[in-house]
Amino acid sequence: MVTGSLDHMEVTGEFTETVRSALKNRRMSIRSAARALHYDHAYLSRVLSGKQPPSLQLAGALDQLLTLGDKLTKMVLDMAEEEAERVTRAIANPSRVDGQTVKALAGVLAAQRRLDDVMGPAPLITPAEAQMDTVLGLLKETRGPHRAALVEVAAESVQFSGWLHASARNDDRAVRFLQEATELADEAESGTLAAQACNFRGYIARQQGSPRAMVRWFGAAYHTPGAHPAQRMGDAAQVAQGLGELGQTDDARRLLEQALDLEDAAQDQPPGTAYWLTPTFQRLNLGLAHLGLKEYDVAAEHIRSGLQGLPPEQQGAEWTKEHRDALAEAEANR
Repeated sequence: MVTGSLDHMEVTGEFTETVRSALKNRRMSIRSAARALHYDHAYLSRVLSGKQPPSLQLAGALDQLLTLGDKLTKMVLDMAEEEAERVTRAIANPSRVDGQTVKALAGVLAAQRRLDDVMGPAPLITPAEAQMDTVLGLLKETRGPHRAALVEVAAESVQFSGWLHASARNDDRAVRFLQEATELADEAESGTLAAQACNFRGYIARQQGSPRAMVRWFGAAYHTPGAHPAQRMGDAAQVAQGLGELGQTDDARRLLEQALDLEDAAQDQPPGTAYWLTPTFQRLNLGLAHLGLKEYDVAAEHIRSGLQGLPPEQQGAEWTKEHRDALAEAEANR
């Protein structure tokens, strides 16, 4: 049993060093490892540069690829237990929240977001809201140098609860959370989080079949100062989809061109809070834009490629049903 004496950063460093050493011994690059595992190269690079915590699934896949037994899996379990103990201590004494506590809270949230790709929203709503309440409770009591970082975690935590409710079609509750998430993102001065909250409002509008609201909310996300190019590319494409469905073809094509103009800049690693916005995922956004324009052949090509290129843990995600349905619609109208 781990006692919590492990330092989070030391364990993360040990994980990355172990993987990099094993890759070097096998003369294997990060890109080739990602390809062998069917993982996104950008995601694996973020993990191995210490910018994103490794998931238990990734650890197991790397253990198998690099024949490390369960060495990496144990490291990730150690990190999870140490983070849980640190959060427990912070709840008991919120005035002593430190940088490692904030990172631990962010790590719990990151793990929940990855679980959503595998399990779907229903089983995660209750634990995600419990995590959200914990973070918001700590935020009320926290002052000093670590509060700014905690505000960001709070904004993302509330946003994630909003996403789960949106995905489960609890629209009213989702909107309430996303409004609060936007306010927290503004307090944190985080353009990426503010843009993502608006993007999820656009997602709700699309599920409700309201292209006008899609244009409004995806447009707000696109124009949010500080949004990442990968976010802006996807948002512009989804504005184009809404405009196409409204019959405003010229405006839709203009927004689609703006999305494509961002393609090179969007190749950079997406923000960790929008980790899914890889070049492969952008094919899905482009496909929906072409579907809105009734360009069924191009739409089918983009959506099919996007779905096939998703990493293994996202292949069966509930949110992909929308894209599978879109692919079926495009193929039926070709």
